[in-house]
Amino acid sequence: MKLIDEKNIGALTLRAIGKLVGNEQQPQKIKHHLSELEKKGFILVDRKNEKISRVNARPHSKDLFFSIPVLGSANCGPATLYADENIEGYLKISKKIVPWQKGIFALKAQGYSLNRAMINGKNIEPGDFVIIDSQQTAPRDGEYVLFVIDQMANIKKFRLDRANQRIVLLSESSQPAHPIFIHQDDDFRINGKVIDVIKKFEEG
Repeated sequence: MKLIDEKNIGALTLRAIGKLVGNEQQPQKIKHHLSELEKKGFILVDRKNEKISRVNARPHSKDLFFSIPVLGSANCGPATLYADENIEGYLKISKKIVPWQKGIFALKAQGYSLNRAMINGKNIEPGDFVIIDSQQTAPRDGEYVLFVIDQMANIKKFRLDRANQRIVLLSESSQPAHPIFIHQDDDFRINGKVIDVIKKFEEG
């Protein structure tokens, strides 16, 4: 979806698109994902003019709601879930709850290691939707961030240990949880900052 925002890929071969997203060897997988995005109404495919474009989810000023893409799940405990960036659907939400801004998406939380964190007065528990600003990739000490390590998505509290030249990812949990230590030269990726939490709905 980010690639579609940046350029028209409609005239490219499946293998060429795969190369741009790091999956050159599986063109049929690229075809499947494009087909699913089209069926779910996330993209428009103009085969005659060889153009693929995103269906704009940005609200008009008079709209009360907008749609946040849900990009799978992220672990708030050990890094055991694959960081799947396939859109699973949209979270429709009032602009009074989360103001619209470019580059935000949602992940469904798994694990308990941030159940004592406070983000806008809310902790993170399994089933909650965590709202990520993908444009904030240079976190400050003490902020909560989405990391991808070894292809695993993980939400933790970011601490910079300059004395030992490392990054420490901390849990804030009611259960024992060890921190994750990352050298500043390690292969890791910051996919954004946590800006809000939408608590799961519980009847009763």
